[in-house]
Amino acid sequence: MIQDFLTIVGWQDAQQFPLAGDASSRRYIRLVRGSTRAILMHDPEGDVTLFAQLARHLSGLNLSAPQVYAENAQQGLLLIEDLGDALFARLCEQHPSDETPLYLAATEALIALHRYPPPRTLPIADPSRLAQMTDLAFLHYLPRATGHSDTGAQQACIAAFHSALNRYAPDTDVMILRDFHAENLIWLPDRSATARTGLLDFQDALAGHRAYDLASLLTDARRDVSPDTAEAAIRHYIAATGIAEEPFRAAIAVLGAQRNLRILGVFARLAASRGKPHYIDLIPRVWGHLMADLKHPALRDIAPLIVDCLPEPTAPIVERLKTPCPTQ
Repeated sequence: MIQDFLTIVGWQDAQQFPLAGDASSRRYIRLVRGSTRAILMHDPEGDVTLFAQLARHLSGLNLSAPQVYAENAQQGLLLIEDLGDALFARLCEQHPSDETPLYLAATEALIALHRYPPPRTLPIADPSRLAQMTDLAFLHYLPRATGHSDTGAQQACIAAFHSALNRYAPDTDVMILRDFHAENLIWLPDRSATARTGLLDFQDALAGHRAYDLASLLTDARRDVSPDTAEAAIRHYIAATGIAEEPFRAAIAVLGAQRNLRILGVFARLAASRGKPHYIDLIPRVWGHLMADLKHPALRDIAPLIVDCLPEPTAPIVERLKTPCPTQ
């Protein structure tokens, strides 16, 4: 199937180098043909036509999404531009002093994106949808960590988040990329302005609140962002957009808590049902982000519900979470 596709698009003789994947079923292969490179993306469970449409939308806003060279929607195959290996996460590890400039560049990309309405075809990440997403922590993290579930706490948490999101983050007027973090951003110094930040992994985009992707960037499950860098990014966004500061910071906290609570469940599920226990090693950091979010006054009513029900990921719990489900 893949070789047939490559033959049709003229890349059948290219060298193939598999790249590290993500939490989904997507696979990426770097194709090298002399001095020319491209990426083959295989997404058997996803919608590659949507990815292509969103990539073209982002490129039309002078942002750097990969160009789409060829597509076979039925087989879930895309041939796309290779943006390189200069991941923000890798650059920050190699040169810590570059962290703040890189994160400000990422923030600039968000500022540019938020000047435009989202595509009309995107699903809406309204308070009801986002609140319901928190159920994953109760469906996967809690029972895997403790051996029992708590439907009452799950429903109470959903209701409390629905109320908080309605109050602090009700707007759905921008495109949110959802996985906007340092391992999905590529530095492109030869380009200018907001195009210097290459964008990956946006096929699950929604129409949502403008604080969502900034919360994703600054409370990263995979790396610690320095407090100074996080504060600089928030201040830069506020100064550039003129948005009211306190409501925006409250929205970051509420959306950050929603996101981090959901991630606890996602990572627990990946270990239990997809044989990816390495994600469990990230859970203590996610928990730390969640606890920091819960200190904000906007989450005053939610904090006790979570702290009283969900256990801290201590070392024994982390090991328990890594154990595959008996049926797997």
